[in-house]
This record gives sequence, C-alpha cells and structure tokens, in this order.
Amino acid sequence: MKWVKRIILVLVVVFAAFYVITRPEDAANVVQGAFGAVFTATEAIGQFFSSLASS
Repeated sequence: MKWVKRIILVLVVVFAAFYVITRPEDAANVVQGAFGAVFTATEAIGQFFSSLASS
C-alpha cells in the first residue's frame, strides 16, 4: 500500500511540473486563485469570530 501512495505522489509531481513548464501563466493563475481562496476563508473566519465576540 505504501508503494501506491508513492506512485500517486510521483504522478502528481510530474503532472504539476509538466503543467508549470507547458502553461506557466495558467499555473500562476491557479496558484493565485488558491492563495485568494485561503485569504478569503481566513478573512471570513476572522469576521465570524469578531462577530461572535461582539455579541
């Protein structure tokens, strides 16, 4: 079972490298979108706790 995880990890890394090499602008947009989603989620959680504390 350990080797299956290793093969999947290698395939994901190879695919990511291929994607970055062949489509660098699209890869940058994906990373930017992911960071934007994390920032938005963090902001929403902070707003929730601020609202909770002020109630």
